Amino acid sequence: MEIIIIVLLVISIFLNILSLIKNINESNITERLGKMETSVIRELGEFKGELNKNLNDDFLSLNDRIDTRLRLMNDKVNERLDQNFEKTNKTFNSVLQSLSRIDEAQKKIDHLSTDIVSLQSVLTDKKARGTFGEINLKHIMSNVFGEKNEKIYSLQHTLSNGLIADCVLFAPKPLGLIAIDSKFPLENYQKMVDKNSDEFARKMAEKNFKQDMKKHIDDISSKYIIKGETSDQAIMFLPAEAVFAELNAYHSDIIEYAYKKRVWITSPTTLISTLTTIQVILQNIERDKYTSVIHKELNLLSLEFGRYRDRWDKLYRSIETVNKDVKDIHNTTEKITKRFDSISEVQIEKHDDKMVIDDSNN
Repeated sequence: MEIIIIVLLVISIFLNILSLIKNINESNITERLGKMETSVIRELGEFKGELNKNLNDDFLSLNDRIDTRLRLMNDKVNERLDQNFEKTNKTFNSVLQSLSRIDEAQKKIDHLSTDIVSLQSVLTDKKARGTFGEINLKHIMSNVFGEKNEKIYSLQHTLSNGLIADCVLFAPKPLGLIAIDSKFPLENYQKMVDKNSDEFARKMAEKNFKQDMKKHIDDISSKYIIKGETSDQAIMFLPAEAVFAELNAYHSDIIEYAYKKRVWITSPTTLISTLTTIQVILQNIERDKYTSVIHKELNLLSLEFGRYRDRWDKLYRSIETVNKDVKDIHNTTEKITKRFDSISEVQIEKHDDKMVIDDSNN
């Protein structure tokens, strides 16, 4: 109980002291708060001004950067637009050129279609096919050996039996004269390879095609192989590569039959290869023909060169002798010249009608 009374007494004393302190400093605190308020207001004004200035500077700087970025972006966009426009223009021009080429190709295709129709109408006629084969053969011969090279080949050549071969080739021995005849068995070939026809029709067409080929082979063998005049072999020219490929792929019996008859079947490609080989042989023979002549001329030239060398040796020795004589004459001339110089330096004095020679210099 006593302790409580003491605590309450202490608290009362402390409260009285705080009241006293408050009364003493109240006026001072009010003055200080006023000063602090004024200072805070002033500092807030300064901070606000500086803040506004910084914000304005930052805004101007940001505006400049944004404007610069916008200009760069605008330049980039314009550059890209120019590039894309240029590419688009080139692409458009390329498309126009391609369309122009396509149009030209279409025109050529139309012409080609017309030509194919015309060719089909030509090939349906047997006589026209024969003419086509002869013209094709003529082009091949002129391309390989030249136009109208009658020393090597002859078109529409008449043989001793009165028959006319489409072409004869004047090959070197032991081949000799080789007849080339153009054949174009087309009707039965077309029926034979027609997939839309029935099996029986195709078999009959194959049989007829083989008969046609054998007949052509027999005709060439009997008409254009003449003993003592032509070679013992002849060439059948097929203007169509497809017919030639069909024979070699599926009808080896026809090829063997032609071999037995000494008739060689060729297409445009194989005929060109054969003629090119013969052309090389002809060039080698022509070159060998003049080999002996060249050798003889070289021997004669060697004899002439021997005479030339003997004469040159004689001339060289004569030149050496003349050179030695010229050198001796030159030495003699030098000695005589020195002697004349010595004589010209001698002084002659006259004393009483007497001459005194002063040759003190000698």
